[in-house]
Amino acid sequence: MIQDSPLTRKLSAFVSLSDAELAVLDRLHQRRRSFVVGRDLVHQGQSDQAAYILSEGWVCSYKIQPDGSRQIVDFQIPGDFLGLRSVLLHTSDHSIEPVVDIQAAEVLASDLLEAFAHTPRLAMAVLWAVSRDEAMVVEHLVCIGRRDANARMAHFLLELGVRLALVGMGSKAGYDCPLTQYHLADALGLSAVHVNRVLRQLREGGLVTFRDGHVTFDDYERLVALADFDPAYLDQTGPLLK
Repeated sequence: MIQDSPLTRKLSAFVSLSDAELAVLDRLHQRRRSFVVGRDLVHQGQSDQAAYILSEGWVCSYKIQPDGSRQIVDFQIPGDFLGLRSVLLHTSDHSIEPVVDIQAAEVLASDLLEAFAHTPRLAMAVLWAVSRDEAMVVEHLVCIGRRDANARMAHFLLELGVRLALVGMGSKAGYDCPLTQYHLADALGLSAVHVNRVLRQLREGGLVTFRDGHVTFDDYERLVALADFDPAYLDQTGPLLK
C-alpha cells in the first residue's frame, strides 16, 4: 500500500498527506522496474533520462575522476529520489549504481510536472526532501574536510541510522547495512585498509560494531559525542504542514 511506502513515510515527516496526494504518489509508483547490483541505472553525462523513486535496496551516487578513481557523493535508501536534479537540469552530473539488487519506480519529467501542478503541497514536500539531501551533502563535505577518520566514520554511521529510522528501517539500536569497506572508503575519502582500522578501533572502544551486514550501536551517546553529531540538519521534527 502506498500509505506504507518508504517515500510516503519520508514525506509525511514534512506534510500530512491527504487522500488526493496519496493517490498522486501512487500513480508515480506505477512504472516499476528492477535493476541488478553493479549495473549503472544513470550514467554521468547522460541526458533525457527519467528520475526514479527507490522502493527496495540501496544505491550510490558517484563521480569518476580523471585518474579513474571514484568518489561516492552519497548513498540512497528506500524512499529517496534518484536523478531528480538531473531530470530538471537535463544532464546527469553523476552516475548512480545499485549496491544491491533494487526495485525502483521510473518517473518521467512530465509525470512530475503534472503531479506538482495538481498537488502543490506534495511539490513542497519533495522540495523539502531535496533541500534535506543538499544539507546532507554539506555535512559530507565538512566530514571529509575537517573531521578525523574516527569522527568521520561515526558521523556517517549515525546519519545513516537517522535516515533509516525515518522510513522504518533503523533505530538507535542499529540497522542492516549492505555497504562494503570499499564503499565506505570511496565515500569517506579513506583507503579500505584505513576503514578497516577505524571500524576496529570504534568496535574495541565499545562504540559501534559493523559486522555481517549489520550496524550495532554499542554506546549511542558516546558515539554522538565523538562525531559531534547534531541531527538538526536532517529536519525530522515535522510535519510542518498539516
